[in-house]
Amino acid sequence: MSIKVILADDHRIMREGLCALLEKESDIEVIGQAADGRTALQLARRLSPDVVVMDISMPDLNGIVATRKIVDEVHGIKVIALSMHSGSQFVTSMLKAGASGYLLKDCAFEELSRAIRTVSADRTYLSPDIAGLVIEGYLRQLPETDTPTHSPLTSREIEVLQLLAEGKTKKHIASLLHVSAKTVGSHRRRITKKLGISSDAELIKYAIREGLTSLEP
Repeated sequence: MSIKVILADDHRIMREGLCALLEKESDIEVIGQAADGRTALQLARRLSPDVVVMDISMPDLNGIVATRKIVDEVHGIKVIALSMHSGSQFVTSMLKAGASGYLLKDCAFEELSRAIRTVSADRTYLSPDIAGLVIEGYLRQLPETDTPTHSPLTSREIEVLQLLAEGKTKKHIASLLHVSAKTVGSHRRRITKKLGISSDAELIKYAIREGLTSLEP
């Protein structure tokens, strides 16, 4: 029985290249592709894949929030992060969101196919460099148990912040999230209060620094 996979990456050439390689594997089947996290979430809900290969920096809904929603909402789906980001904040955020694997985009294809098989068997797969980062970060935090390391924002506030940082209007965000523009405004006020910032420029800088969005168009 084939392992059913969804590929989520905002670069079409990346998705199509991975799809072509994965479809040569007799035990792996690509059943969907997504250019952003929101589409990946919708496909996961509809198609119930075994594994989602997820980029982190994507428009509309980033890979971290998308991973959290997929893992929370659709039982049994495994997520592998495939990212250019090797920073500990990205790795930690993805693992906390529920990802079962983390690879860098410069890895060999054989490592990705091995990771897909590993996580589909209910095991965790981290590339050697990433595993070292995770262990190092864990050891560094041991004497600092009283220091919070998570974002002060809720999952919905992070979602709203990304959309605001990407220049979407309150009306557009309200439509995407199926809420009122007034509710979006309330979220924005809570975000600025929690972060202690008020200008759009500062919100965008924070979103980029936290990996919620990128400088790319």
